[in-house]
Amino acid sequence: YIIYETKRKGKEYDYEDKLKFEGEYLNGERNGKGKEYDFNNKLKFEGEYLYGKRNGKGKVYENGILKFEGEYLNGERNGKGKEYDNDKLIFEREYLNGKRWKRKIKNYDYKNKLKLVGEYLNGKRHGIFKEYENGKLIFEGEYLNGKKWNGKRWIYYYDNKIWYEVEYKNGNKFKRKIRNIDESETAGIFKGQFLNGKR
Repeated sequence: YIIYETKRKGKEYDYEDKLKFEGEYLNGERNGKGKEYDFNNKLKFEGEYLYGKRNGKGKVYENGILKFEGEYLNGERNGKGKEYDNDKLIFEREYLNGKRWKRKIKNYDYKNKLKLVGEYLNGKRHGIFKEYENGKLIFEGEYLNGKKWNGKRWIYYYDNKIWYEVEYKNGNKFKRKIRNIDESETAGIFKGQFLNGKR
């Protein structure tokens, strides 16, 4: 049930008289800014509403801890968003109808160092991806519908220098070229072709 404090503002309670929502209403529907609460009376969502659904910017909490902040449309995540774990940023990405969309995402480790940069399409890796370890680039390559793309190079790094390159066919290693990782990078350890993972 709803108790209106003013013409536009009110509070919504469940059958146990626990606060579920407080904010702005229009014609009996959530409209404007508001806050949702869980069964433990901890903040669950804070943001904007339109015609009873989440619309605009909003923040999601779990046990009072921030988990997500971003844009909503018709109750679903749509547009830019950030995900958190224990108040630390772990993802930046874009959403379409609640799913990861074909836009660049950024993933961070617990030290707030960059871990992953890439693109998604319909929830799958699609496009160029780069992965990092302790902030250093370890490889980059290209995906097509979640699989390693035929004929596209995957470059592996060691200490920010190119270690070896791989081409994939039907998701398997097809050709590989290994380079020396010393500063001169002139003497190759091996240069040639692979078939089914063998020289």
